[in-house]
Amino acid sequence: MPRSAIRPLGWRDAFLLVFGYLALDWASHIHFLHGLDVTPWSPAPALGLLFLVRHGKQAAPPLALAILAADAWTRELALPGLLAVGLALQLTAGYWLTAHILRLRLGSKGFFVDRRGLIDWVTIAVVGTLLNGLLFFAGLTLGGYLSQAAASEALLPHLLGDVVGVLISMPLLAMLLDARGRARLRRLLIGRESLSLLTTGGALAFTFVAGEMTEFKYFPVLFLPIAWAAARQGLAGAVLTVGLTQVGIVLASRLLGFSWFIQFELEVLVLVLALAGYFIGIVVDEKQRLSAELQQTLRLAAAGEMAGALSHELHQPLTALLAYTRACQQLLAQGESGQRLFDVIDRVVAESQRAADVVSRLRDFFRTGTTQLERIELRELLASAVARFLTQARQQGVELRLLATPACALWADRLQLEVVLRNLLANAFEATAERPLAVRQVRVSAEHDGAGRVCITVEDSGPGVSEEMVEHLFEAFHSSKASGLGLGLAISRAIVEAHGGSLWAEVSERGLFRLLLPVEEASAHAI
Repeated sequence: MPRSAIRPLGWRDAFLLVFGYLALDWASHIHFLHGLDVTPWSPAPALGLLFLVRHGKQAAPPLALAILAADAWTRELALPGLLAVGLALQLTAGYWLTAHILRLRLGSKGFFVDRRGLIDWVTIAVVGTLLNGLLFFAGLTLGGYLSQAAASEALLPHLLGDVVGVLISMPLLAMLLDARGRARLRRLLIGRESLSLLTTGGALAFTFVAGEMTEFKYFPVLFLPIAWAAARQGLAGAVLTVGLTQVGIVLASRLLGFSWFIQFELEVLVLVLALAGYFIGIVVDEKQRLSAELQQTLRLAAAGEMAGALSHELHQPLTALLAYTRACQQLLAQGESGQRLFDVIDRVVAESQRAADVVSRLRDFFRTGTTQLERIELRELLASAVARFLTQARQQGVELRLLATPACALWADRLQLEVVLRNLLANAFEATAERPLAVRQVRVSAEHDGAGRVCITVEDSGPGVSEEMVEHLFEAFHSSKASGLGLGLAISRAIVEAHGGSLWAEVSERGLFRLLLPVEEASAHAI
């Protein structure tokens, strides 16, 4: 990881590290066992790891000082001076190496954001914490402070307490030390989702008061608020609820006076709850990110479809502008300065305004996604859509026909409906390309379908749609074309449904798509 990712350590950061380490160490220790306090939750190493990840070697001296002070004040270890300093340096070096690996693997936050990162973080944190704890106990034993029997009895509870402390506290402390993380936690604490806090408190009360804790009959109840918060709020909800659950368990341990053996069992259960909650939260966050990326992709695809339709719209005014400009040149060459010249200039202005309106619509769509509703004659809309494919029909030998159309009007966005019709006609032309020239046909028709609705049909002589295809035809990214994205029909259906209509394909030996839209007053009411 580049050195630029390491933040400078100010005196306020050093103060927070030292006194935060001491406060967490004091608040979490409960039992006195062979000169070592045993706790189901040791969050102080998590704070040290975070500062080493964020500030690198600069955080090592204040961390070593905090460890020395904690041994002398919290645990009241009567260690010889040289042994105390050596163990503090050993623990600091072990935490620094663990933090360095976390930085290299996960970045400057040292915190996971996906499932792969969760696995890496758990592996590195657990292995580093266990090795560091083993070296610490080896130093105590070799230094003559603990006998081998005492060390073997206190080793496992101590190691597991450190592991649980790191896995539970590090994500919560990471969010508390980050401005955006604090803002998200604040929203969870004071917003509507604060109900999860009451649920967590209720689950803790039920577990410890109604249940017999020596048998842990009701302990699985604690998983319910964690799973619920993770499912609704993602990783932040899981981290907050797991932390609150652990705090409640530590407080209950103090009030009820649990033995260190019961606390040992609690450590294992809390560890399982935490990892399960993190995994659910990560999955929920990943789903939300993928959903946001998909929406952005669909938006860009819709913009591409809209740009294609607008390119057709711009082709006509630009062609007309070129023709009228040449006419002006010819009139000027002939010495014309009368009404004929002014008429042509007026037409140039009108076509320029038309092109400007088209560009303005495209700009508005990209900026805000807004649409512009207007009254559209159905005959005019279909005739305009068919006219754009006349040249292509002649080139490909396709018989393109517009059948009788009822006299009615729509209240809709012209450009969006043109996107739908252009997509359906383009698909019809591609389908007929597989047929011999003599049977290539595309027909567009419309008829009333009950009160206030009209059904537009696009039919082609292609191979048609099978029952297997029709189930997935309108799904995003599902395409039968080698070069297709599978977004055209999905976007078309979304546009039609936004206009209060529906779009579907019928199983047939020929291509058959139907577009149902409300007309006139019914259209305005639906939209």
